[in-house]
Amino acid sequence: MKLFYTATQDLHAPETFLLRGKPAPSPERPERAVRLAEAIAELGLRLESPGAEGTACLRERLERIHTPRYLDFLATIHARWQEMPGASALVAPNVHPCGGGQHYPRHPVGQAGWHLHDMACPIGPDSFTGILASAASAEAAALSVCAGESRAYALCRPPGHHAGPERAGGFCFLNNSALAATILRERHARVAIVDVDLHHGNGTQDIFYARGDVWTGSLHADTDEFYPFFWGGADETGSGDGQGTNVNLPLPLGSDGTAFLEALETLLERLEAFRPEAVVVALGLDAHKDDPLAGLALETADFRRVGARLGRLCLPTVLIQEGGYPTEALGANLAAFLEGFQGG
Repeated sequence: MKLFYTATQDLHAPETFLLRGKPAPSPERPERAVRLAEAIAELGLRLESPGAEGTACLRERLERIHTPRYLDFLATIHARWQEMPGASALVAPNVHPCGGGQHYPRHPVGQAGWHLHDMACPIGPDSFTGILASAASAEAAALSVCAGESRAYALCRPPGHHAGPERAGGFCFLNNSALAATILRERHARVAIVDVDLHHGNGTQDIFYARGDVWTGSLHADTDEFYPFFWGGADETGSGDGQGTNVNLPLPLGSDGTAFLEALETLLERLEAFRPEAVVVALGLDAHKDDPLAGLALETADFRRVGARLGRLCLPTVLIQEGGYPTEALGANLAAFLEGFQGG
């Protein structure tokens, strides 16, 4: 199995985000990658660098899942923000078009409010370079599977599954899992995304909701009481050509590994009817009981069981790192998943 990561991703390094109305230390910091990379090395595996910029086709591939104006916004907003008198060092919106805006503004403040869904996505001077490098790792992993590798892993930070067609949220800017699925579609007619992150992958759902060629399934803490709040219900099943290809299985807060594995079995039974030719796993490790954003109560051993079950799908598979934040158990959780996945 090939594994990909570039240290250029560390250029996106916000120190704080807004939590319950107060500035708090951001758990989505370069330390995440350090802990995950150390766990990979201890398994005797090696991370390869895809190059910070990705391939010449990366922008075109991103435009299949994100709007061009959103990509332009991410690339230019910090410089334009700094041109405003009295601007903050980080791009952070102070207005949002709640209920839906009627037109797209030219002003940087308005555009920040349009594209940055919440206060967990501050943008610094080098953020876009790091964000693009994260996407490049996802691209490299998907391309390696298209080239004949049966499995590949991308250590992506920032993560991506909350990023919609033109919206950042929940630490996510570019949807790495959707990008990997888009690349797999270049070779395979039917691709599935199985999201096992603590949080619902609302951005992924939005991207593929009306498409029948990419199946999306998510296990997550019940969004009636948990982020991202406004998506993730079991009644959200797709629309148009995508009717029936979006499956959400929300779990009660505090659910343990047994409940998670039972729900995963149900999710994969639903997946079987789709007959996918390749799979993307949106791999969150934040369902662990000690995660700083904890909403579920998995143990480290449960990630080995989750990995083994997904490994038994026996399909070309791209693993995309989503959530999982610094704790003593973070590296062990990834190691357990990868051991189970490779054994499965």
